[in-house]
Amino acid sequence: MRRIKTKLFLTLLFALNFVVNTKSSAQKNSPEEIVDKLYELVTFEKGTEPDWEKVKELFIDEAIIVLRTSRTDNTIFDPDGFVSDFKRFIDDFNVKETGFSENILKKHGRVFGDIAWYMVLYEAKIPETEKQNKGIDHFSLVKKNGEWKIVSITNEIPTKERVIPEELAD
Repeated sequence: MRRIKTKLFLTLLFALNFVVNTKSSAQKNSPEEIVDKLYELVTFEKGTEPDWEKVKELFIDEAIIVLRTSRTDNTIFDPDGFVSDFKRFIDDFNVKETGFSENILKKHGRVFGDIAWYMVLYEAKIPETEKQNKGIDHFSLVKKNGEWKIVSITNEIPTKERVIPEELAD
């Protein structure tokens, strides 16, 4: 009888472990959740900083990030360069003292097999200041070794001439 109880216990333990791991794996593998996670990770309270290693884990090593860095210029980064540029922003604007938020206002995307894309309207803010702006990020993702990763991000800032696309408009 004791042997049967032990087998039953081990079977239940294995089944529970399988269910928990399957659920967390599915959540980790959603391309939409990868996009959401990036915004969550770069948002931080005053006196803290993002976990940059977790940020870099969201990307394939060869990822390309193209950010609008002025009214007329874009800058191209790899994941390490993206993190270095973000750290420079934090230092240059003393953002560690205020914190920073980048919140998704609206997103639109598609998944097709092992590729996905998302277009995101976001609002970036430096709390306790008037500094805020909206932007649009376009993500390309790929499922690699069973996990979704960011392949590229391109960024643009809406203006009167560059209106927010209708998929993201209010």
